[in-house]
Amino acid sequence: MNWIPNVLGFQIVWMASVGGAAQGWWWLGPAALAVFAAMQLALSRQRRADLILMLGSAALGFLVDSAWVVAGWMEFRAALPWPGAAPIWIVAMWMGFALTLNHSLGALKNRPVLAALLGLVGGPLAYWAAARAWDAVTIVPSPWPYVALGLAWAVLTPALLRAAQILTGESRTAAMASQA
Repeated sequence: MNWIPNVLGFQIVWMASVGGAAQGWWWLGPAALAVFAAMQLALSRQRRADLILMLGSAALGFLVDSAWVVAGWMEFRAALPWPGAAPIWIVAMWMGFALTLNHSLGALKNRPVLAALLGLVGGPLAYWAAARAWDAVTIVPSPWPYVALGLAWAVLTPALLRAAQILTGESRTAAMASQA
């Protein structure tokens, strides 16, 4: 499958989630996810793996982002269903991200160092943009939340890609050979 629609679909989910939350429209991200997921799953050859990754990422995202709230490092706008936990719109973003693991990010499955670097830089950058450019989240003015975000995403990105690899039945050597 062409990776460009996958990248664009996830970016639309990201912008709808963050932009919607900034306006108080908590439902916009989940609605964009529903459209993206329907299209992606209809075209996917790894439909079962994608569904499992989406559900697992929803739970993981809820736990991870709720930890930032409980730690007092973040406060999300449109904080539904509970102000003291990760909102539904950010869980939708995690689910959208899960739909990239077997597709536009699939080339990183056997490149855990690159995947970790992507997470180390991309994770905090995404939260920074959501806070500074979109005002969808407030992050305490300290470097520590960004350090924690970077470390968390540096671990989670290769871990999620490894889970995608296992769920699709790919071995590391077979995937490496197909990339050569």
